Amino acid sequence: MTGPKPDNQAAGTIPRRLFYYNAGFLRQPHLRRMLALAGHELRLGLPGPEDGVVVWGRSPYARRGEAIAARYNVPLVRIEDAFLRSVRPGRMGDAALGLLIDGLGMHFDSAAPSSLERILATHPLDDSNLLMRARDGISRIQSLDLSKYNLHLNTAPMPAPGYVLVLDQTAGDASIRHSGASAARFAEMLATAQAEHPTARIVIKTHPETQLGLRRGHFTPNDQSDRVSMLSAPVSPWALLQGAIAVYTVSSQMGFEAILAGHRPRIFGQPFYAGWGLTLDAFPVDRRRRTLTKAQLFAAAMILAPTWVDPCRNRLCSFEEAVDQLEAETRAFREDRFGHVAMGMRVWKRGRLQAVFGREKPLIFRDNLPQAVSTACTKRRGLLMWAGKTPEHMPEDLTIRRVEDGFLRSRGLGAELVPPLSLVTDDLGIYYDPTRESRLERLIQTPLPPDAQRRAEKLVASLIAARLSKYNLSGRLPELPDGPRVLVPGQVEDDASIRLGAGAICTNMALLQAARSAYPDATLIYKPHPDVEAGLRPGAIPDHVLQGLADVVAHHADPIQLIEVCDTVVTMTSLLGFEALLRGKRVICLGAPFYAGWGLTQDLGPVPLRRKQAPDGHPLPRPSLLALAHAVLIAYPRYYDPVSRKPCPPETVLHRLATGTEAATGLPLRLLAKLQGRFATYARFWR
Repeated sequence: MTGPKPDNQAAGTIPRRLFYYNAGFLRQPHLRRMLALAGHELRLGLPGPEDGVVVWGRSPYARRGEAIAARYNVPLVRIEDAFLRSVRPGRMGDAALGLLIDGLGMHFDSAAPSSLERILATHPLDDSNLLMRARDGISRIQSLDLSKYNLHLNTAPMPAPGYVLVLDQTAGDASIRHSGASAARFAEMLATAQAEHPTARIVIKTHPETQLGLRRGHFTPNDQSDRVSMLSAPVSPWALLQGAIAVYTVSSQMGFEAILAGHRPRIFGQPFYAGWGLTLDAFPVDRRRRTLTKAQLFAAAMILAPTWVDPCRNRLCSFEEAVDQLEAETRAFREDRFGHVAMGMRVWKRGRLQAVFGREKPLIFRDNLPQAVSTACTKRRGLLMWAGKTPEHMPEDLTIRRVEDGFLRSRGLGAELVPPLSLVTDDLGIYYDPTRESRLERLIQTPLPPDAQRRAEKLVASLIAARLSKYNLSGRLPELPDGPRVLVPGQVEDDASIRLGAGAICTNMALLQAARSAYPDATLIYKPHPDVEAGLRPGAIPDHVLQGLADVVAHHADPIQLIEVCDTVVTMTSLLGFEALLRGKRVICLGAPFYAGWGLTQDLGPVPLRRKQAPDGHPLPRPSLLALAHAVLIAYPRYYDPVSRKPCPPETVLHRLATGTEAATGLPLRLLAKLQGRFATYARFWR
């Protein structure tokens, strides 16, 4: 699967067949896959006249390939990681999201032009759409706190603002030597920083791989003094740059990020970002004479030059889609890195919960609150609790996240033990409980982050086109008379959203009666809840009663088709109300679902005042429909791809559901679901 046409515009002719002489290409299947997606076939043996040789950057092992390329007079292709790579360094096993595939040189080698340098020197870089993408990209990676590696924490201690930042790098790295520098240059840089800022504090930032003990740096504790300190904590690069008054580097990628953060860094090597009027260069590159903006620099380095790959859908992708994936992986790492104790989780759910929340440290399951609290305190972990099983009074000194299914869940019912593709975690409340604030409410009221409107608009359009819903159940649409049509979705009457948010009308019978009273002349279509139709949950209305209230009972009908053919939806708290809003329908709420109270629905139920006005009594700004969709579908849930077994963005789950490529429910769960349904039927009979 190749996916969309990439933005990659790197110069240099690169042959299709590439021969390699480095065992790393054999050991890394993801690297071979990325090159295959880019159109290259990796081979062993000796190259022919139409072939090329591929090597990794300027590593010591590249010499073999360099010698063979020279001997057979074939093109030499160098590859390196792109500038947004992964959560962890490659030495810790994480695969890269992007590559720089270069048939001219290497971006960190200033001795000769690279493909990236050629783009920076010759590409017009004046397309308004490209530059808008670049500006949005800069803002987005800053707001998401993303860098090349993403092990940093926003809770790590930061130095007080007002320091001069000196960036260390790993000793012996090829980017130093081929940037025209040496180890001695670091001592010169530190001395210059002190001389040029005689009264300022100097903070030396160590490289992430040095922090992890993987490679040594150039500075040691002996370089510290009364005004020079070393910072090895995993702090945010963007927060660190924000507090700096000046930045000094040899060739670190953080020098590039310093430009994006508004600095004009002092450069003691010749990295790719030097020489374009954005840096103070101690050793200029004579052939670089063009003046660029930071948006143009970003467009070349992040959008045009790299080859980005979607690891879940196994295809080439855009820069923005690569950020979507890295955002999902980094969020999972940051929320789960210290591990969780899980309570109130049914046995059949535990496999999926482990896959979603236990990637960093396996979940520890406990069956009662005292055990869960004791284990969480002892292990210094947070507490995950199924939202409906959370006790009213919880310890205040523990991080507690309530868990529930997401809104783009699966192809099939949770009551039939189909595992979810999305889950929400909420550290404040839970979305279906209007009696207290939830994290979703805060997200709905938060201004949209960079590029969010475009992404939400595209996601909603794809969701509508694919006719997707929470459970994605198929079914035939009944014949419907012409004229105004009102859809009334039935619900599970003991569901927590009904108990906590339905108000005075809290049964399917009362809902139907209210809808009939409000729309006496419309065609009333009643859609029983699928869990109720399956005999798994309460809320059924006898047929003879239904016939007197509803004009049509849409048994087992596709809910999205029903929304499409109706004008209005009348609901207590059903998710179908939100799905109808996305499709431009009028929605009347008799309860207080999460999407009510924002000015997008007609609210006849007990909507919380906090959704309408601030504590001081002033009215709150009304979110747009796209802002609501972004919070509900993108910012609030976490998504899991059962094919790649990775955290993923909602776009991947939408693709899985639309194409039917999500992993099938295992045989044990299918058998258990059937037994559960039969047991529920027998229990109602004997009651």
